[in-house]
Amino acid sequence: MERHPAIPQPLLQRRVPDPAPLRACLLSGGASRRMGADKALLPHPEGGSWLERTLRLLAQLDLPISLLSRHAPHLALAQALAEAEALPQLEAIAEPPPWEGPLLALHRLMERHPEQRLLLCPVDMPDLSLTALRTLLTAAAASPNRLHLAHDGERLQPLLGLYPSSAPIRTHLAAAVERGERRLQSWLADQPHRAVLLDPHTIRNVNRPDADQQGASPCASTMRSQRSSSASTSASNSCRGAGSGKGPCS
Repeated sequence: MERHPAIPQPLLQRRVPDPAPLRACLLSGGASRRMGADKALLPHPEGGSWLERTLRLLAQLDLPISLLSRHAPHLALAQALAEAEALPQLEAIAEPPPWEGPLLALHRLMERHPEQRLLLCPVDMPDLSLTALRTLLTAAAASPNRLHLAHDGERLQPLLGLYPSSAPIRTHLAAAVERGERRLQSWLADQPHRAVLLDPHTIRNVNRPDADQQGASPCASTMRSQRSSSASTSASNSCRGAGSGKGPCS
């Protein structure tokens, strides 16, 4: 019987693995020392607090959301928002001590959610836009196994980025944390990553109450108005209390 050579299977039958699922992760565990008040609970001009506004923004991406915070009021506010606005995909995670910055927080999120792509986001970008988030996600879709970090045209803003929680990256991060590394930028120096240019106004960290003097920002203007209003009210109360008709209030 004549034998015919085996016909190779078409290459098209080889299935390309699906990319790891996406998850939005909001960091809200800082001490807000430079601001002088809890940044997450500051009022936002769009309504609610910075924390609520950012959670609502992330919810528009239709992704599961993890809030990591050591502050009980943040967790309670997130849980109330999830119930009021029917956000079953939102989980509020109490960050255990020690509280040593975003690199340790990222490590904890990767250990909790392995083999996912984590969209890391800070609570102190109050002007963050849906366009910026979608631009970042679109750029990362082409190389889902690589880190993609926001860039404002002058420097990286690595608190906003896509961090694949793959085994190699988790292992590298765990080793860095184990040897005492706590600086996110230092760890990233050894990690291949791609910068994604975004509108600098929408990804600006607001860490100080005088941030409006460092660049235009709707939220910074709101803080300035609140400070002016507070100062005017205080001066008015002082004048009413003086009652003598003399001095600078007269």
